[in-house]
Amino acid sequence: MRHTILARRYAKALFSLGKEQGTTEQYAAILNEIAALYADGSIGVADAVANPLYPLDIRQKVMAKIAESVQADAIMTSFLNLLVEKKRADILPDIAISMQSMVDKDQNISHGTVVSAIELDSALLAKIQATLEKITGNTVILETQVDPSIIGGIIAKVGDLVLDGSIKTQLHGLKESIKGRE
Repeated sequence: MRHTILARRYAKALFSLGKEQGTTEQYAAILNEIAALYADGSIGVADAVANPLYPLDIRQKVMAKIAESVQADAIMTSFLNLLVEKKRADILPDIAISMQSMVDKDQNISHGTVVSAIELDSALLAKIQATLEKITGNTVILETQVDPSIIGGIIAKVGDLVLDGSIKTQLHGLKESIKGRE
């Protein structure tokens, strides 16, 4: 929980700086790219910049090379260096998530999922996306999942909005309705 709060604070500070410079999307992309390096455990980036057993100057040099490789500007390079100095480099993936969320909110973008019993064709998926965009008032980026257990229909989730039109749910509702009459 503490890391999430810290990550939000760092992301908010970077977002404010990015907003002034008009580079919020670029900063989010850089953080996501570095977070992907963290996720690739075989490279050992997270350990190299966050492990206190390594001297601070070595960790800073590693982070400087990472910043150079992702073509970070002076503000982003300073931000990444600050994370190393303050021993917060380990929360960089959380900062990336928070930053992306802030950029999406600023641009009225929502992410959602559509679960269906079979693979949906692109035309139907476009109709679902258009409907969800009309309901939410935001641009919706959808991720699709196939779950044969829902039997038929779809379950669409965007933020807090859940539209469940699956046959499984309808059958469950019918079952509960019949039970209630007995």
